[in-house]
Amino acid sequence: MSNELQNIKNRFGIIGNFPVLNRALEKAVQVAPTDISVLVIGESGVGKEFIPKIIHSESKRKHQPYIVVNCGAIPEGTIDSELFGHEKGAFTGATATRKGYFEVADGGTIFLDEVGELPLQTQVRLLRVLESGEFMKVGSSQVQKTNVRIVAATNVNMMKAIHDGRFREDLYYRLNTVQIDMPPLRDRKGDIHLLFRKFSIDFAEKYRMPELELEPSAVHYIENYAFPGNVRQLRNLVEQMTVVERNREITVEKLAEYIPMETHLPMVVNNQGAQKQNDFGSEREIMYKILFDMRSDINDLKSLTSELIKNRGTADLSNQEKNLINRIYSAEQAQPVSQNSLLYFEDKSPVVQSAPAIISNVDDSYEDIEEIEIEENKPESLSLQNNEKDLIIKALEKHKGRRNRAADELGISQRTLYRKIKQYNLED
Repeated sequence: MSNELQNIKNRFGIIGNFPVLNRALEKAVQVAPTDISVLVIGESGVGKEFIPKIIHSESKRKHQPYIVVNCGAIPEGTIDSELFGHEKGAFTGATATRKGYFEVADGGTIFLDEVGELPLQTQVRLLRVLESGEFMKVGSSQVQKTNVRIVAATNVNMMKAIHDGRFREDLYYRLNTVQIDMPPLRDRKGDIHLLFRKFSIDFAEKYRMPELELEPSAVHYIENYAFPGNVRQLRNLVEQMTVVERNREITVEKLAEYIPMETHLPMVVNNQGAQKQNDFGSEREIMYKILFDMRSDINDLKSLTSELIKNRGTADLSNQEKNLINRIYSAEQAQPVSQNSLLYFEDKSPVVQSAPAIISNVDDSYEDIEEIEIEENKPESLSLQNNEKDLIIKALEKHKGRRNRAADELGISQRTLYRKIKQYNLED
C-alpha cells in the first residue's frame, strides 16, 4: 500500500507524510472502486479537493464526466436549475431547455464543494437523487434517472448546522456513508517545510527566478505558525515572497513581516514593556476600577440632587419627591428616617462617607455635615481606598501629570480629582 500511496501523491502533487493525511488518502483509494457516497471534512484551504479527484481517477467511472460544483458560489434562486436543469419557460429568462449537472454527469462523478451551504429546498431534491437516482427539472413533471457518484466536502460544523435547522439530518447521514477527515496544516508541522520547498521550486520555475531558502531559525518560526488559511495560505505566501523579495535567503525577521506570530487567546498582559499601555495589571484592579466608577457616578447623582434642593427649596418638593430623596440618602444610614425629614449629602471619597444632617424644618437652611470614617475589616491589599489611590497615581503617571486627561480616564471631574490628590498627599 505504501508504493501505491506514494504513486498517488506523485500523480496529484501531494506533499507530506503526516499519518492522518496518509490515512485520508488510503481511505480515498479504498472506497474508490465502490459507488458509496463520501463526505470530506476539513478546514478551508487544507486540500479537500484532492480527495474526489483521487476517488474518481481510481474508480470505474474515471472515463466518464467529473464535475465540480461550488454550492456556496451559486445563488439560491438558480442552484436548482444548475443542478437539475430547467424547462423552457419555467421562470423568467428560461428561454430554452437546459440540462443540469446531474444529467450531464450521468455515469460519472459530481463533487459538491461547500455542501453545507445548500438551501433546504435543494437538500430535499438532493436527498431524492441519493436515495433513488431520480430527479425532475425545474418546471417539469417528468421524472428522470441518473447514475452519479456523489462526493461532498464542507468546512462547516455539520452537527451544529443540523441543530440550528440549516441542514437536514437525513441528508447528512446519506452523504456521510464514508467520512474522510483532512488535517489542518498546523497539525502537520513536519510537512510545512517540505511544502514551502515544493512551492518555492514551482514558483521559481514559473517566474524564472532563483528558489527561496529558509534559514534554520526561519524554519522553526514557520513550523510554529498557526496558518489559519492552511496550505492555501502557505502557497500564496511563497508566491508573494518569490516575486517581491530580492534576497533569496529568508530570515526569521523577514518572515515575520509576512506572517506575524500572534496569540489569539484573551489574556491580561502585565510586563514592563506593556505596563504603560494598559490601565490595569490584574483582574482585581479592573474590578476596583469598576467599583470606583460606580461610586463616582452615585456621588455625582447625589451632588446633583442636593443642588436641586438648594435651588428649589424644600417647600417646593412634593411628598413623593421627599420620600424618594430620603430613600436615596438613607441607604447609607443605620438609623430610621422620618418621612417628613430631608437628608442632605455632600460628595466625599468612596471610603470616607458623609453623615447627612436631618432637616426637620421646611426652610432652605442647611447644617454643616460631620464626616464619619467607616471602618472596614478588610486586608490592606483589598482596601478600596488604597486601590483608589493606586488608580489615581497610575492615571497621573500615564498622562504625565495632566490632570484633565487623568480625570477623564478615571471618569470623575477635575474638581473631584484635585480634592483626592490633596487627600492622598499626591501633590507634585
